[in-house]
Amino acid sequence: MKINLLRRLGDGFRIDGHFVSHNTQSFPASSSVMKFGFISGMRLLIPIILMVGVIVSAKGDETAAWSPRKTPLMTRWAVEVNPTNAHPEYPRPQLTRSNWLSLNGLWQYAILPESSYRPTNFQGQILVPFPIESALSGVMQGLKETNSLWYLRRVIIPAAWRGKRVRLHFGAVDWQARVMVNGKGVGQHRGGYDHFSFDITDQLRWDGEEEIVVEVTDPTEGDQPRGKQSRKPEGIFYTPTSGIWQTVWLEPVPEVCIDGLKTTPDVEAKSLRLHVAANSLSENLCVEAVVLADGKEVVRGIGLANAELVIALPAPRLWSPEDPFLYDLQITLKAGDKVLDSVASYFGMRKIALRKDGQGITRIALNDQFIFLVGTLDQGFWPDGIYTAPTDEALRSDIEFLKSSGFNFTRKHVKVEPDRWYYWCDKLGLIVWQDIPSSNNATTEGRRNFESELLRMVGDLESHPSIAIWGLFNEGWGQYDTERLTQWLKTMDPSRLVDNASGWTDMRVGDFIDIHSYPGPDSPSPEARRAAVLGEFGGLGLPVAGHSWSTRCWGYLMLADQKELGARYTRAFKQVWALHNVRGLSAAVYTQTADVETECNGLLTYDRAVNKIDPAVLLAANRGVFSGSPMKVILADAMLGRTKWKYTFEKPKNDWFKADFDTAAWKEGLGGFGTDGTPGSYPNTTWETSDIWLRCEFSLGNDDLSGLKLRVFHDEDATIYLNGVLAAKLKSFITDYEEFEISPEAAATLQPGKNSIAVHCHQTSGGQGIDVGILIPQPNQSPTTGK
Repeated sequence: MKINLLRRLGDGFRIDGHFVSHNTQSFPASSSVMKFGFISGMRLLIPIILMVGVIVSAKGDETAAWSPRKTPLMTRWAVEVNPTNAHPEYPRPQLTRSNWLSLNGLWQYAILPESSYRPTNFQGQILVPFPIESALSGVMQGLKETNSLWYLRRVIIPAAWRGKRVRLHFGAVDWQARVMVNGKGVGQHRGGYDHFSFDITDQLRWDGEEEIVVEVTDPTEGDQPRGKQSRKPEGIFYTPTSGIWQTVWLEPVPEVCIDGLKTTPDVEAKSLRLHVAANSLSENLCVEAVVLADGKEVVRGIGLANAELVIALPAPRLWSPEDPFLYDLQITLKAGDKVLDSVASYFGMRKIALRKDGQGITRIALNDQFIFLVGTLDQGFWPDGIYTAPTDEALRSDIEFLKSSGFNFTRKHVKVEPDRWYYWCDKLGLIVWQDIPSSNNATTEGRRNFESELLRMVGDLESHPSIAIWGLFNEGWGQYDTERLTQWLKTMDPSRLVDNASGWTDMRVGDFIDIHSYPGPDSPSPEARRAAVLGEFGGLGLPVAGHSWSTRCWGYLMLADQKELGARYTRAFKQVWALHNVRGLSAAVYTQTADVETECNGLLTYDRAVNKIDPAVLLAANRGVFSGSPMKVILADAMLGRTKWKYTFEKPKNDWFKADFDTAAWKEGLGGFGTDGTPGSYPNTTWETSDIWLRCEFSLGNDDLSGLKLRVFHDEDATIYLNGVLAAKLKSFITDYEEFEISPEAAATLQPGKNSIAVHCHQTSGGQGIDVGILIPQPNQSPTTGK
């Protein structure tokens, strides 16, 4: 039978009688089914499937001796892992059927030179879906670039599946996989982060055990998307993942069936745009979709398969971090009155866009309400499973930690997670900034690999309401054709925002201007069409004895203990909220959720056992609630505003600091002053000489001046005068803005009306900068809040 199939809805690829997938070989329709990009899911039916689904198991030697390998650190969930319960949850929560069969568990494995024939003798057993380098795989052995990793599993297909088409699904395999069933090739796939599947019906014998063999090659250091993986892990690069690292499973489907779903919320039109892809283009196929809220029918719609169906939703309940409401969706595929297939799914109604506030500043808006995105850099590594979390509970735990700590989003950093991670973000209400896994992109083939995996990643994930941002490039890694790829990504998915480059090499396209600042924070200036985001900052380091991967730990700024870490974190986030309120910062990404190997700058230890900052301190800082009296700005520094100063690099007369000194011959510039790249500084005017002299005037009302403070960044020595009287002498340099007392003599000169401030800063070597502000406490107001 010939079946016409769509690789992607609307703009996909189809060749009669064959499936065609980027970086996936073509095979006759009777023998293979490639993955389809648009998958959506369900919410309420997942527990039902876990309890009453197909109660059979793939045949394997599950009683054989197995134990995890010893590694420097293990999570508390590792003790729960065994060959009979390795990630038993339904793996595709956005498109569910009741019948399925998990192939997770013990497989046989062998490592051989690449291009070898199928091994006759396998070397041992490996616990799938944990990568072979991980402790939980039971192997913990790395691959060489010239190796092939072979897997073997025997399974008995349930007799009740006869007459159905049987599909073999892989959540993800890193990197190139070739699959055989009963000695016959069914297909191969390139790409370490996306789902793929094959129709294996015609290779089945139905007379006992069926044999599944998978051969994997993974160069890792080759020109392929790999994120932070390295064969020589150190610094910001970590232990690689090779082979199967997400759930493997079997599924029976009808001859004509639903292959994929795409759900797109349209908040303005109060409707859901639904696209149901069937594996046949027959014109008499129709779709019936029922939308439910809390188990009760809201509305239903009827339309054609392989076409968009618009379902109106009266008074839609919108999805947000505060109210992550999900509608359930039941979909039936029919030919006339005959039911061919049915699946369950879910969706959320939300809108993400840019808007201008009352001051004309471009900011991020969720559901047409301004939102400040405060989150972490989340790398998704685990000490015992590397790319694969030990359990589903562990996946959920990270998200629950972020939510309880007051974060409303996370940046998934150059890695794609299993579907269930995004399901928990959808359900618990955590907005996701999703990076594209980075690659060298140094060759034509490498760029083809990158673009192919980008296309498939968007297809796999685009129905998740939690995902609001696509991140194209990180810090210039493999960056090329930025303008073209940004536009391609925006056209592919116009419902989300796109960051063209996080840090370093901004090409002035996309929705954000993004900088990285360690330890920071800092903020770029918002633009007319782009919001300002701080893509990475922080990295405050603290190793915890007994919970560190190595004795060689590092962070961008090492702290002595948890109290000091908490204080520094609070100070940093006080500045972050000031940047949001005054300078228009729309998102801030703190590095990072948890330690990773030698990198000890996580809020959690690598084993997720220790929260390094008191939860109450963390929650208050992230929500912008700070103890003590809020401060009124008398003279704005560069972080809090844009103050014009008079300045000179030439040594002035000796009375330059006196209140009545004439600065007519001096230049004028915006504070602060210094060089780009000086840690902690916000230079608006370049200063590169050894000395700078500054003066400006400020006004005072009838304020209570008790508690008046200077807020200063200085690199290096600084001398400050108020109304011609010495107010402070500051030695050496600092890497952050700090508050300083004003001398009683200088404070006594302050009066209502005009006052003067004069500053001299001397520099010897390295970075340089000077910036000064004046603050006064407001004891009668409530604490500063970011709400």
